Amino acid sequence: MTDFAITEVKRLIKQTDFDPGLAGVRVGVKGGGCSGFTYTLNFDKAPADGDEIFEFDGVRLFCDPKSLLYLNGITLEYTTGLQGKGFQFINPNATGTCGCGDSFSV
Repeated sequence: MTDFAITEVKRLIKQTDFDPGLAGVRVGVKGGGCSGFTYTLNFDKAPADGDEIFEFDGVRLFCDPKSLLYLNGITLEYTTGLQGKGFQFINPNATGTCGCGDSFSV
């Protein structure tokens, strides 16, 4: 996670009723989209059984083992700009992406 992503996650978690000591960001992959796989990103109150847990400056990131196969080595970025703002996955494992950037292939 980049510094901008960490800052934004901390800001957003403060707006929930989640326990900041347990809560985190869940990243994952599901089948679909133009290129075969789409990213998922949600807030979760706590990790699920079997999750890999990563911590970045107090922000916890949860990932299930199957998704980790596709997301190992990613960077989660938060960007702001003329085309909007939001979280962006930078995935060195992706061999292709669709035109809109919402899906990828490996």
